[in-house]
Amino acid sequence: MTDTANRFANRRSAGHALAEAVARLDIEDPLVLALPRGGVPVAFEVARRLNAPLDILLVRKIGAPGHEEYGIGALVDGSNPQVVIDEAVARMVGADADYINREVEHQLRELERRRAAYRTAPPISPTGRNVILVDDGIATGGTVKVALQALRKSAASRIILAVPVAPRSALLALQSLCDEIVCLLAPEPFYAVGAHYLDFGQTSDSEVVQLLATANRAREGQ
Repeated sequence: MTDTANRFANRRSAGHALAEAVARLDIEDPLVLALPRGGVPVAFEVARRLNAPLDILLVRKIGAPGHEEYGIGALVDGSNPQVVIDEAVARMVGADADYINREVEHQLRELERRRAAYRTAPPISPTGRNVILVDDGIATGGTVKVALQALRKSAASRIILAVPVAPRSALLALQSLCDEIVCLLAPEPFYAVGAHYLDFGQTSDSEVVQLLATANRAREGQ
């Protein structure tokens, strides 16, 4: 943290602080999963502090027919990609099984493209693992929600959500989807994640690739 109240210098600084809080949980054999792109620099510091493997969890929204920005579910990447659909919303917007299957195939191709761009190693299965899901902050919690739901479906042993900053309302809504939440700041009123960083510039694809490769080399060198 910086001397400025309730603001992190940058994502790596937030990651240092978050890593110390997560380390106090004394999690056995943890797997750290980051939501790219902004979650990767934060998660890198957590994984390094815990001496844990670092991977990414890619999430692609499945939009409503004719209104792609209105999400009816999501496809979550991994060793066994998971589809999470809000059945009630899908029925309401007229998204039948054929439409959903087509959209899943479309988003799966996009996941494969992004996986090829980011990954330096095959995805690590969360099944039976103590998983720490990390992002640089939560605004509405939509992406984190489907990621947590997918981790439940993949039979992760324990799920810990770890973020530097989030609104209390979002944390309460996500509480039932994970075993524990570590959040350093939960201000009210909450305006934006970026308001709690001095430097909140966009994380580049090259930084994501570099951090994942560094983490992977560190683990291989042990």
